[in-house]
Amino acid sequence: MDAFSTVVKFFQDCGLFIYPSALIMALGVAIAIERFVFLTKARSQNRKVWAEVLPMLQRGQFKDVAGVTAHSDAAVGKIVNYGLVRMQSPGRREDYDAAMEEGMMEIVPRLEKRTHYIATFANVITLVGLLGTIIGLIKGFTAVAQVNPAEKAEMLSASISIAMNNTAFALMVAIPFLLIHAFLQAKTSEIVDGLEGAKISFLNLVQRIRAEQSVKA
Repeated sequence: MDAFSTVVKFFQDCGLFIYPSALIMALGVAIAIERFVFLTKARSQNRKVWAEVLPMLQRGQFKDVAGVTAHSDAAVGKIVNYGLVRMQSPGRREDYDAAMEEGMMEIVPRLEKRTHYIATFANVITLVGLLGTIIGLIKGFTAVAQVNPAEKAEMLSASISIAMNNTAFALMVAIPFLLIHAFLQAKTSEIVDGLEGAKISFLNLVQRIRAEQSVKA
Protein backbone atom coordinates (compact mmCIF):
# COMPACT_ATOMS: atom_id res chain seq x y z
CA MET A 1 0.00 0.00 0.00
CA ASP A 2 2.92 2.36 0.70
CA ALA A 3 4.28 1.81 -2.81
CA PHE A 4 0.84 2.47 -4.31
CA SER A 5 0.46 5.67 -2.29
CA THR A 6 3.90 6.80 -3.43
CA VAL A 7 2.98 6.25 -7.09
CA VAL A 8 -0.33 8.09 -6.68
CA LYS A 9 1.39 11.04 -4.97
CA PHE A 10 4.04 11.09 -7.70
CA PHE A 11 1.37 11.41 -10.39
CA GLN A 12 -0.54 14.04 -8.43
CA ASP A 13 2.61 16.12 -8.00
CA CYS A 14 3.33 16.11 -11.74
CA GLY A 15 0.38 18.35 -12.51
CA LEU A 16 -1.56 18.51 -15.79
CA PHE A 17 1.41 17.59 -18.00
CA ILE A 18 1.30 14.02 -16.70
CA TYR A 19 -1.86 13.38 -18.75
CA PRO A 20 -0.35 13.87 -22.24
CA SER A 21 2.71 11.95 -21.07
CA ALA A 22 0.54 9.06 -19.86
CA LEU A 23 -1.40 9.09 -23.15
CA ILE A 24 1.83 8.91 -25.16
CA MET A 25 3.04 6.08 -22.95
CA ALA A 26 -0.20 4.13 -23.48
CA LEU A 27 -0.04 4.55 -27.26
CA GLY A 28 3.61 3.51 -27.36
CA VAL A 29 3.00 0.40 -25.24
CA ALA A 30 0.03 -0.59 -27.43
CA ILE A 31 2.08 -0.23 -30.62
CA ALA A 32 5.02 -2.11 -29.11
CA ILE A 33 2.82 -5.05 -28.09
CA GLU A 34 1.06 -5.14 -31.47
CA ARG A 35 4.35 -5.03 -33.39
CA PHE A 36 5.96 -7.70 -31.20
CA VAL A 37 3.01 -10.07 -31.71
CA PHE A 38 2.89 -9.35 -35.46
CA LEU A 39 6.62 -9.86 -36.01
CA THR A 40 6.75 -12.99 -33.87
CA LYS A 41 3.83 -14.47 -35.83
CA ALA A 42 5.41 -13.44 -39.17
CA ARG A 43 8.70 -15.08 -38.25
CA SER A 44 6.99 -18.30 -37.17
CA GLN A 45 4.86 -18.45 -40.34
CA ASN A 46 7.87 -17.83 -42.59
CA ARG A 47 9.85 -20.63 -40.99
CA LYS A 48 6.92 -23.04 -41.22
CA VAL A 49 6.15 -22.30 -44.88
CA TRP A 50 9.80 -22.31 -45.96
CA ALA A 51 10.40 -25.63 -44.22
CA GLU A 52 7.42 -27.03 -46.15
CA VAL A 53 8.26 -25.69 -49.62
CA LEU A 54 12.07 -26.05 -49.60
CA PRO A 55 12.07 -29.87 -50.09
CA MET A 56 9.55 -29.42 -52.94
CA LEU A 57 11.73 -26.78 -54.58
CA GLN A 58 14.77 -29.02 -54.30
CA ARG A 59 12.83 -31.76 -56.13
CA GLY A 60 11.57 -29.32 -58.76
CA GLN A 61 7.93 -29.70 -57.73
CA PHE A 62 6.99 -26.15 -58.67
CA LYS A 63 3.28 -26.88 -59.08
CA ASP A 64 3.08 -28.25 -55.54
CA VAL A 65 4.95 -25.20 -54.25
CA ALA A 66 2.53 -22.92 -56.11
CA GLY A 67 -0.39 -24.71 -54.48
CA VAL A 68 1.07 -24.10 -51.02
CA THR A 69 2.12 -20.49 -51.55
CA ALA A 70 -0.88 -19.27 -53.56
CA HIS A 71 -3.06 -19.02 -50.47
CA SER A 72 -0.33 -18.48 -47.89
CA ASP A 73 -0.37 -15.44 -45.60
CA ALA A 74 3.33 -15.84 -44.84
CA ALA A 75 5.64 -13.24 -46.35
CA VAL A 76 8.04 -15.88 -47.69
CA GLY A 77 5.12 -17.67 -49.35
CA LYS A 78 4.04 -14.51 -51.14
CA ILE A 79 7.57 -13.81 -52.37
CA VAL A 80 8.06 -17.36 -53.66
CA ASN A 81 4.68 -17.15 -55.36
CA TYR A 82 5.77 -13.95 -57.13
CA GLY A 83 8.74 -15.86 -58.52
CA LEU A 84 6.62 -18.85 -59.57
CA VAL A 85 4.12 -16.66 -61.37
CA ARG A 86 6.95 -14.97 -63.28
CA MET A 87 8.36 -18.42 -64.18
CA GLN A 88 5.22 -19.16 -66.20
CA SER A 89 6.69 -17.04 -68.98
CA PRO A 90 10.26 -17.41 -70.31
CA GLY A 91 12.86 -15.19 -68.71
CA ARG A 92 16.28 -14.89 -67.16
CA ARG A 93 17.31 -15.07 -63.51
CA GLU A 94 17.26 -11.26 -63.38
CA ASP A 95 13.61 -11.24 -64.44
CA TYR A 96 12.61 -13.61 -61.65
CA ASP A 97 14.71 -11.62 -59.20
CA ALA A 98 12.94 -8.40 -60.22
CA ALA A 99 9.52 -10.03 -59.76
CA MET A 100 10.42 -11.26 -56.28
CA GLU A 101 11.95 -7.90 -55.40
CA GLU A 102 8.60 -6.35 -56.26
CA GLY A 103 7.05 -8.65 -53.69
CA MET A 104 9.67 -7.56 -51.14
CA MET A 105 8.78 -3.92 -51.76
CA GLU A 106 5.18 -4.74 -50.89
CA ILE A 107 5.91 -6.85 -47.81
CA VAL A 108 8.78 -5.02 -46.06
CA PRO A 109 6.75 -1.83 -45.36
CA ARG A 110 4.18 -4.00 -43.58
CA LEU A 111 6.91 -5.41 -41.35
CA GLU A 112 8.27 -1.93 -40.56
CA LYS A 113 4.83 -0.34 -40.13
CA ARG A 114 4.34 1.80 -36.98
CA THR A 115 7.65 0.76 -35.39
CA HIS A 116 9.15 4.21 -35.98
CA TYR A 117 6.38 5.77 -33.88
CA ILE A 118 7.93 4.29 -30.73
CA ALA A 119 11.18 6.26 -31.19
CA THR A 120 9.13 9.36 -32.01
CA PHE A 121 7.09 8.92 -28.84
CA ALA A 122 10.30 8.57 -26.81
CA ASN A 123 11.49 11.95 -28.09
CA VAL A 124 8.10 13.64 -27.72
CA ILE A 125 7.48 12.44 -24.16
CA THR A 126 10.94 13.70 -23.15
CA LEU A 127 10.07 17.15 -24.51
CA VAL A 128 6.64 17.10 -22.85
CA GLY A 129 8.27 16.19 -19.54
CA LEU A 130 10.80 18.98 -19.95
CA LEU A 131 8.02 21.44 -20.75
CA GLY A 132 6.13 20.32 -17.65
CA THR A 133 9.26 20.86 -15.56
CA ILE A 134 9.81 24.36 -16.93
CA ILE A 135 6.18 25.36 -16.41
CA GLY A 136 6.32 23.94 -12.88
CA LEU A 137 9.49 25.91 -12.09
CA ILE A 138 7.95 29.11 -13.46
CA LYS A 139 4.89 28.64 -11.26
CA GLY A 140 7.11 27.80 -8.28
CA PHE A 141 9.29 30.89 -8.60
CA THR A 142 6.22 33.08 -9.17
CA ALA A 143 4.60 31.75 -6.01
CA VAL A 144 7.83 32.10 -3.98
CA ALA A 145 8.05 35.77 -4.86
CA GLN A 146 4.79 36.42 -3.05
CA VAL A 147 5.41 34.58 0.22
CA ASN A 148 7.14 35.37 3.50
CA PRO A 149 10.98 35.24 3.18
CA ALA A 150 11.12 32.65 5.96
CA GLU A 151 9.02 30.25 3.90
CA LYS A 152 10.77 30.80 0.56
CA ALA A 153 13.45 28.11 0.87
CA GLU A 154 11.01 25.38 1.88
CA MET A 155 8.44 26.33 -0.74
CA LEU A 156 11.05 26.65 -3.50
CA SER A 157 12.45 23.22 -2.65
CA ALA A 158 8.96 21.68 -2.82
CA SER A 159 8.22 23.40 -6.15
CA ILE A 160 11.46 22.18 -7.73
CA SER A 161 10.81 18.63 -6.51
CA ILE A 162 7.33 18.63 -8.02
CA ALA A 163 8.54 20.13 -11.31
CA MET A 164 11.30 17.56 -11.71
CA ASN A 165 8.78 14.72 -11.43
CA ASN A 166 7.69 15.46 -15.01
CA THR A 167 11.19 14.97 -16.39
CA ALA A 168 11.72 11.88 -14.24
CA PHE A 169 8.52 10.25 -15.53
CA ALA A 170 9.36 11.18 -19.13
CA LEU A 171 12.82 9.61 -18.89
CA MET A 172 11.44 6.48 -17.22
CA VAL A 173 9.21 6.01 -20.28
CA ALA A 174 11.58 7.28 -23.01
CA ILE A 175 14.54 5.04 -22.15
CA PRO A 176 12.56 1.74 -22.36
CA PHE A 177 10.86 3.00 -25.53
CA LEU A 178 14.24 3.52 -27.23
CA LEU A 179 15.33 0.02 -26.20
CA ILE A 180 12.04 -1.47 -27.43
CA HIS A 181 12.41 0.39 -30.73
CA ALA A 182 15.91 -1.03 -31.21
CA PHE A 183 14.68 -4.53 -30.36
CA LEU A 184 11.78 -4.36 -32.83
CA GLN A 185 14.04 -2.99 -35.55
CA ALA A 186 16.46 -5.86 -35.01
CA LYS A 187 13.59 -8.34 -35.15
CA THR A 188 12.33 -6.78 -38.38
CA SER A 189 15.80 -6.82 -39.93
CA GLU A 190 16.13 -10.50 -39.04
CA ILE A 191 12.88 -11.30 -40.87
CA VAL A 192 13.88 -9.21 -43.91
CA ASP A 193 17.29 -10.93 -44.04
CA GLY A 194 15.51 -14.27 -43.90
CA LEU A 195 13.30 -13.28 -46.83
CA GLU A 196 16.35 -12.17 -48.83
CA GLY A 197 18.00 -15.50 -48.07
CA ALA A 198 14.90 -17.42 -49.16
CA LYS A 199 14.75 -15.40 -52.39
CA ILE A 200 18.37 -16.18 -53.25
CA SER A 201 17.89 -19.86 -52.39
CA PHE A 202 14.81 -20.00 -54.64
CA LEU A 203 16.65 -18.37 -57.56
CA ASN A 204 19.64 -20.69 -57.15
CA LEU A 205 17.42 -23.78 -57.05
CA VAL A 206 15.47 -22.67 -60.11
CA GLN A 207 18.67 -21.99 -62.01
CA ARG A 208 20.14 -25.37 -61.05
CA ILE A 209 17.00 -27.30 -61.95
CA ARG A 210 16.66 -25.45 -65.27
CA ALA A 211 20.29 -26.26 -66.05
CA GLU A 212 19.78 -29.95 -65.23
CA GLN A 213 16.68 -30.08 -67.41
CA SER A 214 18.60 -28.49 -70.30
CA VAL A 215 21.38 -31.08 -69.99
CA LYS A 216 18.89 -33.97 -70.00
CA ALA A 217 17.12 -32.51 -73.01
